[in-house]
Amino acid sequence: MKPKTLSLIAIISLLALISLCLAWEAILAPLRPGGSWMTLKVLPLMVPLFGILRGNRYTYQWSTMLILLYLTEGVIRTNDAPPGNLLALAEAALSVVFFMAAMLYARATAPSRLAQAPKPGA
Repeated sequence: MKPKTLSLIAIISLLALISLCLAWEAILAPLRPGGSWMTLKVLPLMVPLFGILRGNRYTYQWSTMLILLYLTEGVIRTNDAPPGNLLALAEAALSVVFFMAAMLYARATAPSRLAQAPKPGA
């Protein structure tokens, strides 16, 4: 897959994950009626957002480690009562999509791979 496509998949999945986490903890299935402080869990996702939007390879690399926290939460919370269990499953799925896209983007844009790529017209 082309780096531009991988970047687009990573951006969409990260924005979807941010939206899901906010909606989940504020409206859809908050831990307490009226919302909870758990909405703050989106703040760590905001840190890599601008680097991901800019295509910063280093941000793609370290954000794969950050996203594993959200995958873990999603897997653990699949035992919640409905609709929380479905939201947890969606969080886990979006985390996996982001992880794969970010990892493949970082791999595809490695300086060693770019140096080996055939030059157009050569």
